[in-house]
Amino acid sequence: MVKKLAYAGIAGAVVSVAFLTAAPAQAAARDGICQSGEFCLYYNSDNAGSVSDFTTSIDDYGASQPECYEFKGAGAGQGQCVKNNAASVWNRTSGSVTVFYNSGYSGDSQSFASGAKGNLNATLKNDNAGHRLGGGTSTNVDMSDALYVGGGGHITCGFDGYVNTPGRHEGIDIAKASGSSVKALLSGTVTNVVEGGTGLSTIAVYNATFDKTIIYLHTNPNDSVDIGDMISKGQQIAVEAARGAGSASHTHVEMRLGRKTLAAKSVDDPVLDNPNPTSFWQARGYNVR
Repeated sequence: MVKKLAYAGIAGAVVSVAFLTAAPAQAAARDGICQSGEFCLYYNSDNAGSVSDFTTSIDDYGASQPECYEFKGAGAGQGQCVKNNAASVWNRTSGSVTVFYNSGYSGDSQSFASGAKGNLNATLKNDNAGHRLGGGTSTNVDMSDALYVGGGGHITCGFDGYVNTPGRHEGIDIAKASGSSVKALLSGTVTNVVEGGTGLSTIAVYNATFDKTIIYLHTNPNDSVDIGDMISKGQQIAVEAARGAGSASHTHVEMRLGRKTLAAKSVDDPVLDNPNPTSFWQARGYNVR
């Protein structure tokens, strides 16, 4: 067995906070131009004014700066938050898209077929909180359930972009009873396994397709999980524990850009290394809840 003992420089926070779904880090990839493959919201009716373009489902646009998704294109409304400010859409994705009145894909809704342009109806015009690609029926599963064999987990602390959590928190803390079986949320190659013992444990799994590394902290890694192993999505990799987290059993799940072996430094570190992972996980088939 090839396992490396190392200090990862992070302790997953166990304080419950409100989970933020807005993603300013992802917003940098949007350019305010409605291109093929995107779902676009316009500030004004008849596809006029500033544009906000998306390639993923968003369950809550966010209500205020700097956390909200904003209108990025030139024209009226540029820089304003999308939530409760959109009047028309252009669906340039390959499937239907549904706009929702409430966050969490709930409340009144209006669907637009692939290629459709149009104004939001009277209920949703300037009263819109999110949209879902693929229509109104989600096939996603809750990330908190998907992490564990048999489901039943719950998020105790979300990614906060260093806004609310004491110290720093660049991942998502998900909890179930100690000893519960933990599964891989994404396939890939194991780049590091730190058993931890009384200290911090780490399992790092790199997915080359997405060029992302998923880091799992605080668990008790399976003896069969070694550096260099290929891990399948849904494969059991550990059991729930509290290694490096006092007595609070939970799994800290962190999405990092590129090939990594350790979680981002967080305690007493001022640099935000990871982007908000919400859109990434939604695109992988998980509701971040």
